[in-house]
Amino acid sequence: MPSSSSYTNPLTLIQAINVAFAHFLVMSILISNVVHCSSDKNVIDSQILTEKIGTNRTIIVDSNGQGDFKTVQEAIDAVPEGNSNWIIIHLRKGVYREKVHIPRNKPFIFLRGNGKGRTSIVWSESSVDNYQSATFIVEAQNFVAFGISFKNEAPTGIAYTSHKQSVAAFVGADKVAFYHCAFFSTHNTLFDYKGRHYYDNCYIQGSIDFIFGRGQSMFHNCEIFVVGDKRIEIHGSITAHGRRSAGENGGFVFVNGKVYGIGGLYLGRAKAPFSRVVFANTYFSRTIVPQGWTNWSYAGSPDHVYHAEYNCHGPGAATKDRAKWSKQLNDKEVAPFLSIDYINGKQWLPAWL
Repeated sequence: MPSSSSYTNPLTLIQAINVAFAHFLVMSILISNVVHCSSDKNVIDSQILTEKIGTNRTIIVDSNGQGDFKTVQEAIDAVPEGNSNWIIIHLRKGVYREKVHIPRNKPFIFLRGNGKGRTSIVWSESSVDNYQSATFIVEAQNFVAFGISFKNEAPTGIAYTSHKQSVAAFVGADKVAFYHCAFFSTHNTLFDYKGRHYYDNCYIQGSIDFIFGRGQSMFHNCEIFVVGDKRIEIHGSITAHGRRSAGENGGFVFVNGKVYGIGGLYLGRAKAPFSRVVFANTYFSRTIVPQGWTNWSYAGSPDHVYHAEYNCHGPGAATKDRAKWSKQLNDKEVAPFLSIDYINGKQWLPAWL
C-alpha cells in the first residue's frame, strides 16, 4: 500500500462525495436526454432540416482555413443582398471569436453548425445598450440555426456593478428558428426582441432577465439553467416580457423542458403592462422561489399581466404561495399555447413545410 506522502492535495471524504455526486448528476442528465431523444419521433435534426430546405448552395466556414472562408461574418457578407433562395452556411467545428450580424437584406440563411458542443460563436462585450453588447445579431427574416453555441463571455462583475448587459444573441426579425443551439451569458442572455420565433431542444443559461423582449416565441423542450444571482437584495428572473398592449401578439411560451440550476429566482417579471409568459408541462427544480412571479421594478398594476402555468411538476412547481395575479390554466385555456399554431409555424417553419 502506498504511503500517504505519495498523494498530493488529497480530497477530503466530503469533497470526494460531492465530486462523485456531480458526475452522477451529469451522467443522469445525459442519459435522460439520450433516452428522450431516441423515443421522440418529432426530434428535428440537421439532416431533416437540410432536406426540407432543399438547396445545394453551401458555403463552408473553417477556422483553420480549409473552407471557403475562415470567419462567419465573411461568409454572411458573401450572401447576395435581397437573397430569395436558401443558402447553407456550414460552420465546421471550432470556436469562432467574432461578433456576427445578419442584416435585414440577407434572408433565407441556414447557419448549420456541427453541434452546440462543437461549434461556438463567442465574443466578450458588456454595454448599457443591449443591441451593442450582443455577440450574435439576426435581423433578417427566414433564418434558421442548428447546432451552434452563442456566448457572451463578458465577466459577470461588469454586468452587476455597472448595470451593463452582456447579450449572447439578439433576435430582431420575423420567422426565425433555432434547433439544438445554446445561449450562454449571465445578464440578459437572449434578447428575443420582436417577431415570431421557435426554439427547439435549446439550452439557455443566465441569472437576470435572461430571456427578454417582446417576441412571439415558442420554446419547445428547452433546458433553462440558472446561475447564481450575486445581487443579494433581489432575485433574478428567467423572463422579462415586454408586451405593451392587448393588441400585441407577443408572448413567451415554454412547452415541456426543464428549469434547474443554482440559487433562487422567479419564472418571470412584468416588464410592461401586458407581459405574457406561459410555462406548460415543465419541470421546475427548487431554484424557482415559491412566489414564482414578480412585478419588481414595474410600477403599474399587474391586472393585465398574463403569467401562467399548466401542469408543471417538480419541487419548484408548488402553487400555494404563487403571486396573486399569476394563473394556473385549465385544458381549454392552455390549448392555444401548446401548438406551433401559436406562432403560425406550419406556414413558415421549414421542418413543417
